[in-house]
Amino acid sequence: MRAMVFDGSGPKLALQDVPVPVPSEGQVRIAVEACGVCRTDLHVIDGDLTGPSLPLIPGHEIVGRVDEVGADVSGISFGQRVGVPWLGHTCGTCPYCRSGHKNLCDAPGFTGYTINGGYAEYCVADAQFVFPLPEQGDPVALAPLLCAGLIGYRSYKLAGEVRTLGIYGFGAAAHILCQIARHQGVDVYTCTRDGDDAAQEFARALGAVWAGGSSLPSPASLDAAIISAPFGALVPISLRSVRKGGRVICGGIHMGDIPGFPYADLWEKRSIMSVANLTR
Repeated sequence: MRAMVFDGSGPKLALQDVPVPVPSEGQVRIAVEACGVCRTDLHVIDGDLTGPSLPLIPGHEIVGRVDEVGADVSGISFGQRVGVPWLGHTCGTCPYCRSGHKNLCDAPGFTGYTINGGYAEYCVADAQFVFPLPEQGDPVALAPLLCAGLIGYRSYKLAGEVRTLGIYGFGAAAHILCQIARHQGVDVYTCTRDGDDAAQEFARALGAVWAGGSSLPSPASLDAAIISAPFGALVPISLRSVRKGGRVICGGIHMGDIPGFPYADLWEKRSIMSVANLTR
């Protein structure tokens, strides 16, 4: 089969012919319809996330159809349309797995990082982390929901009940999240790179009540802020726009260092949280 392979030698992929994978016990094989490009894929290829399994087929926003079912798999049938996300395997025995927090597993496997992913014609996946998808829908449109959608929504849930929401960075996760929040009547304030007029216009087109550069203060006090860009400097910036008792949610798996900031910006029960992976 054809696959795009990362060998670790530089920030590039190479088209190669590799053997078609065979599902082991508890796995299924998937004929890939589409696989999205996530910022995390770029972090892997650029070396920001160290220790990938090499050679590696990246990609973890996978949409496809089950092509072969391994032994001891139930609930998934041949030909079924499914999706495969970033968290691809958990040990099932550590304290986090036993307490329902599989996203914090001590011995996880990650699709497109430690497990071959979807930049190929076929992939294999742990059946426990293969999610049924609807028959309708363009696979290219569905693919980003497997990471940007999932992590964006988890970030949104951690924000709690909000009436005003700040979104810092307006990429894949943010543009999905903005639509969900607006549908629920939340006022969305978006911050992008200074001068990124296209992203700001896109945010307004999706319902944001305000869009501006990240160096500008939010025009409204925010109940919560979600950071979807990998820039640590956004943490103290967003914290200064969050009301008393509000939250700043860091939605990425990788972020640059967070600069120092006055304790007064955190005081009055403000908090900073991160999101890790997903649960089934």
